[in-house]
Formats: sequence, structure tokens, C-alpha cells
Amino acid sequence: MSGGDEPVPAGRQQPGDTAPGDQPSEAGTLHGITGYVIGLLLAVGLSAVSFWIGPSHLVWAPSIPVALIVLAIAQMGVHLVFFLHITTGRDNTNNVLALAFGILIVFLVLTGSLWIMANLDRNMRPIDEIMRMQR
Repeated sequence: MSGGDEPVPAGRQQPGDTAPGDQPSEAGTLHGITGYVIGLLLAVGLSAVSFWIGPSHLVWAPSIPVALIVLAIAQMGVHLVFFLHITTGRDNTNNVLALAFGILIVFLVLTGSLWIMANLDRNMRPIDEIMRMQR
């Protein structure tokens, strides 16, 4: 064998020899049990605030739906970062593209369903007319 074609002994890794999705443990990252515990605490805290804010009079009543939407988006962000490990790193390009594609598919399904239902509502006969025809 020549040059770098030598077999690597078991248990030893070459630089850059990682499986797809493996996160190298670097100082300052939130991988491992600490990251999961922080994510759990944030998710539970956001859920508790959501349940607390609904019946309370602390928030102006017409703004409660907006507050709940903001808390839901924040909770989605917590789940994406702490549990799914979606970051802006170079190795997460495929994950971000898969997430964007999933969002696109959900958008298309919802938009298509609403379009079909609106079209049916506009083009169907009223129910009393249908009932008269059956007699």
C-alpha cells in the first residue's frame, strides 16, 4: 500500500472521519444532557406561560391570541435548536433544506385545501335547495 491507504486500527478516527449528523463535541456547544435539560426547561416554561396567559387579566384580552402565537413560535425555535439540533452550521445544510421543504409541503397542502373548500362553497347549491330537490 502506498501513502495514506493504510488501514486505520479499530477505535481510531482520521480527521474529518465522522458520520453524517454527528456533532463534534466542542467547548461552548449545547450538546449532550446539558443541552437537553436546558431545552426541556425552556419548553416547559413556555408551555406554562401559555397556559397561564390565557385566563389571566395581565395581558390585554384582544392581544392574547398574538401572545400565544409568539409563544408557540418561540417553542418551535426551542425544539428546533435544542432537540433537533438545527443550527446555521456548515454541516446542517441538508437539515435546513429538509425543514424548508417540509414547510413548503405543509403550506401547499393547507393552501390547496382552503382553495378547494372555497371553490366548493362557492359552486355548491344551498342545502335548502338540495333538500327540495329530493322530495
